[in-house]
Amino acid sequence: MSLKHVKAIVKKELSGYFGSPVAYVFIVIFLLLSGFFTFSVSRFYEMGQADLRAFFEWLPWIFLFLVPAVAMRLWAEERRIGTLELLLTLPVSITELILGKFLAAWLFICFALALTFPLVITVTYLGDPDMGPIFCGYLGGVLLAAALLSVGSMTSSLTRNQVISFILSVVICLFFTLAGWPPVTEAISAWAPAWLVDLVAGFSFVTHFQDLQRGIIDLRDLVYFASVVFFMLFSTAVVLDNRRSL
Repeated sequence: MSLKHVKAIVKKELSGYFGSPVAYVFIVIFLLLSGFFTFSVSRFYEMGQADLRAFFEWLPWIFLFLVPAVAMRLWAEERRIGTLELLLTLPVSITELILGKFLAAWLFICFALALTFPLVITVTYLGDPDMGPIFCGYLGGVLLAAALLSVGSMTSSLTRNQVISFILSVVICLFFTLAGWPPVTEAISAWAPAWLVDLVAGFSFVTHFQDLQRGIIDLRDLVYFASVVFFMLFSTAVVLDNRRSL
């Protein structure tokens, strides 16, 4: 694998993102939703606590729909306009293509997440927050975005229709999100043994994200997100490789 090829693909994809008004629409929607849920829905000022707990509690649900919206065009658009076959004949490997496209989309989402820095400035101005959980919360957001994006990459490789890719991605990501959502785990614990509840919750994005949100950097959480990304990108490679061999 050539890092030079990956870098070139990342640069090309990023220029495509910021050369389109869709990217700016995504950023504006993300920032508006983040502010609305943090300050209005969660009643930030009424809580009387200078922290970003409300923001990070809503982040998985905001990402649940916005990240698949970014990922749905990764491969589906290439198939729709007929350029996927051309890409697969270029002197670059499938691994380089997948990594380049994935990293470009990930960097774009991370850029949007970084634009929420005024929230950090706000809580710092209003009080003396513990910066440890805030830093870990942003780290968790970056890893969560990578996991959701990898799922979207896989579903996008399965179809030429972006809407179908989006729906499939949301459904899969919703399953991984709800598996560790407290109301769901409480409902399961009413009839299932504790080990089964822990097993189901262990597959959830929310469970591992919440550990980071609390300021706890556990190697198991990092391995979990890395494993999800690796498996989903590997599945993407299998799908694209099978298509090239047809």
